[in-house]
Amino acid sequence: MDIKNQLALITGGASGMGAATAETLKAAGAKIALVDLSDTVHEKAEQLGVAGYQCDVSDESAVRAILDKIEAEQGTPRIIVNCAGICPGARVLGREEPHPLDLFEKTLKVNVIGTFNILRLAAERISRTDELNADGERGVIINTASVAAFEGQIGQAAYAASKGGVVGMTLPIARELAKFGIRVVTIAPGIMETPMISAMPEHVQDSLKETMLFPRRLGKADEYARLALHICENAMINGETIRLDGALRLAPK
Repeated sequence: MDIKNQLALITGGASGMGAATAETLKAAGAKIALVDLSDTVHEKAEQLGVAGYQCDVSDESAVRAILDKIEAEQGTPRIIVNCAGICPGARVLGREEPHPLDLFEKTLKVNVIGTFNILRLAAERISRTDELNADGERGVIINTASVAAFEGQIGQAAYAASKGGVVGMTLPIARELAKFGIRVVTIAPGIMETPMISAMPEHVQDSLKETMLFPRRLGKADEYARLALHICENAMINGETIRLDGALRLAPK
């Protein structure tokens, strides 16, 4: 897909990989609609010179309303990048009580249901648009999983389950949406240099870096963004989950 002048909707766009993806796709010529639960999305959108929208991705009526607003203001997004997500930690058998059920439920609601909610409602609209090229392509949807989907750590039961759900639905949805010319791809980042990681003590960050094979450092948000751009432009990437992890394989702790 030639992304010039195409509209990209990016969730979790107020910070981290979402914000980096917005910056990268904009530099490549795309129009951007930033979506985030935090009201800081408006500040980030202003910084980037794009449109910002506050929304809970797991809320069906809220997403429908935001999509209506985006469509009225900018047209139908042809590129969807789902970066919105949470990463809580809790042991199944904690010191004081078992894993809180509401925390497990919330993690699945944001990471799996939120991703699917945006995907299904955006895909419906993309399916009604004109073909963009000789391949019959209409759009591309990029989801975000994690290497925890494959090698979850102790305390990551909810997070690993949620990201495993994102990986698991990638191929069946890609198969279903193929007839509409919509590709579906998932990126599974390793340990990325996010605000949460950066706030950790230096010795903790150093220990995380030691788990990397090559390069011996944390992943950067713009590396996620550049992969997202390549996926948009390379039509043969479809129905796949791509690890972005420097050959990291997490061992149990």
